[in-house]
Amino acid sequence: MEKTTNHKAWFLVLPVLILVAFSAVIPLMTVVNYSVQDTFGNNRFFWVGLEWFQEILESQRMWDALGRQIFFSSIILAIEIPLGVFIALNMPKSGFWSSVTLVLMSLPLLIPWNVVGTIWQIFGRVDIGLLGYSLKAMGVSYNYTQDVVSAWVTIIIMDVWHWTSLVALLAFAGLKSIPDAYYQAAKIDQASRWNIFRYIELPKMMGVLMIAILLRFMDSFMIYTEPFVVTGGGPGNATTLLSIDLVKMALGQFDLGPAAAFSLMYNLVILTLAYVFYTVMTTLDKREN
Repeated sequence: MEKTTNHKAWFLVLPVLILVAFSAVIPLMTVVNYSVQDTFGNNRFFWVGLEWFQEILESQRMWDALGRQIFFSSIILAIEIPLGVFIALNMPKSGFWSSVTLVLMSLPLLIPWNVVGTIWQIFGRVDIGLLGYSLKAMGVSYNYTQDVVSAWVTIIIMDVWHWTSLVALLAFAGLKSIPDAYYQAAKIDQASRWNIFRYIELPKMMGVLMIAILLRFMDSFMIYTEPFVVTGGGPGNATTLLSIDLVKMALGQFDLGPAAAFSLMYNLVILTLAYVFYTVMTTLDKREN
C-alpha cells in the first residue's frame, strides 16, 4: 500500500512562521540596512558599506564594554552554578517543606526585571536603604553611586539573588530524577557523601546543569534592565556593559548606523560564545559517560 503524505499540518505552523517573520526577520533586516548605510534625514540613505563595522572594531569604548561584560558573566557563572547546586543538595526532597521550599525559591524569578533593579536601588541607598544605611552605620565604606567596587558588588549580588533560584530548581529537578536504587547501592558500599555527589548526583545533574549554564550565560551577557536601573552604567562608565553601551549609542547619541553594526556584532558574539560553551560542555559530558 502506497504511503500518502498530508501537508495540511503546515497550515497549523503558518501563523507561527508569520509571527516569527514580523517579530524577528523583518526587524533584523532593518538593522542590517542601517548598518551599511548613513542618513542625513528626510529618509535619504547613503551606502557606506562596512564603515560602521570598522569604526566599532576600532573603538576602544566597545572593547572596554566587552571586557566588563565578560568579567560580569564570568563572576555570575562562578557564583550561581556552585551556589545553586549547593542549595539543591540541601533542599527537602519530599513532603510539605519541599513544596514550601520550591515556592520560596521561585519567588525571585517572578519579579519583573525593572522591579528588581528598583528594589536594589532603594535597598542600597545610604540614606534610606536598609543595606546601605546598615553598612554606613557599621563604618563600612559603601556607596554604589560613587564607588566602583560598591557598584560592582551591588549588581553582582543583585543578579545572584535574582537568578540563583533558577539554577537551584534545575539542579533539584536533576536530583529528583535519580532512582533510589543508586543511593541504596551507595549505602551498601558505605560510600562517603563526597563520593555520592561525585559519582552519582553530579553525573545525573550534568544535563540540566548544561542548560543552566547556557541560560545563565546568555542572560548575563544580554543583561540590561537591572544594572541600568541601579547604576545607569556608572559611576562613570564602570558598570557600562555591552547592552547599556549599545542603548546609549542608539538612543542617547542617536547614532543609528554604528548602533546597528554594534548590535549585529553583539549578536554574533553571543551566538559564538554560546556555541563554544555548548560544544565544550557536550564534549565533557561524553567523556564522563
